[in-house]
Amino acid sequence: MAESSSPSLSSKEDLIQLIKRFGAYLTVKMSNLFSISFHNLDSRSVGAIAGLALAIVFTWRMFRSPGAPQRRQPKRQAPSTSNSVGSTQANATSTPFGASSSSEDLRTQIADALFQPVKPTLGQVVRQKLSEGRKVTCRLLGVILEESCPEELQKQVTVKSSVLEALLEITKFCDLYLMERVLDNESEKKVLLALETAGVFTSGGLVKDKVLFCSTEIGRTSFVRQLEPDWHIDTNPEIVSQLARFIKYQLHISPNRPERSAANVFSSPSLEQFFGCV
Repeated sequence: MAESSSPSLSSKEDLIQLIKRFGAYLTVKMSNLFSISFHNLDSRSVGAIAGLALAIVFTWRMFRSPGAPQRRQPKRQAPSTSNSVGSTQANATSTPFGASSSSEDLRTQIADALFQPVKPTLGQVVRQKLSEGRKVTCRLLGVILEESCPEELQKQVTVKSSVLEALLEITKFCDLYLMERVLDNESEKKVLLALETAGVFTSGGLVKDKVLFCSTEIGRTSFVRQLEPDWHIDTNPEIVSQLARFIKYQLHISPNRPERSAANVFSSPSLEQFFGCV
């Protein structure tokens, strides 16, 4: 009786051994290939090797069964009632319950791994929220800076730490311009120094020449209209209302969640909350 083992079990073991030998062969070839000249590989070669390795791992996990293999039952045509009852009892005793449940668990794990939702990255969220806009203008006070009026900039300038991650993501794929009304040249220097200290200029997407200063609110409105951005971000409801006819999209930063003044005007308590950073 020991010699009459299941053919499916034998074939599965043979397949597993074949996969193991092929994996070992592939490992040797890959190590030799990388040791000869790693830099000569192009992106297609590396991608092909990685894809083949993943396929082998996936195949191995598909065929590996933690429980006893389930014996395949031959089909019977039109069995009698008594035979059906007898065969059902025989199958119940011959087929281990653990093998059936383990196979079901394996299928469930594979389905969960394949269809598990992937959380988008912050960069993907930023691009989606900005509707793939390529140019953005943004005021500093109340959005990037903790201060809310030009008078406060004469004393100190503080960059919001919570907004930095979203701000740097914007600079990666958008032409970003920052602007603010100031009362003197010293305030300009303090703003630039605070932005530099916070690391805003280190990513390469934003330079000091793209930080604009003016002496009036009308001057900021003029900056925006001249630059013609896809998005403008501001805290002043009057400027947002004036620019609604000229700018494709606007984001009004306000803690009070004001009513939507136009179809192309969105609102959020903060820039980081708009992109889901907090």
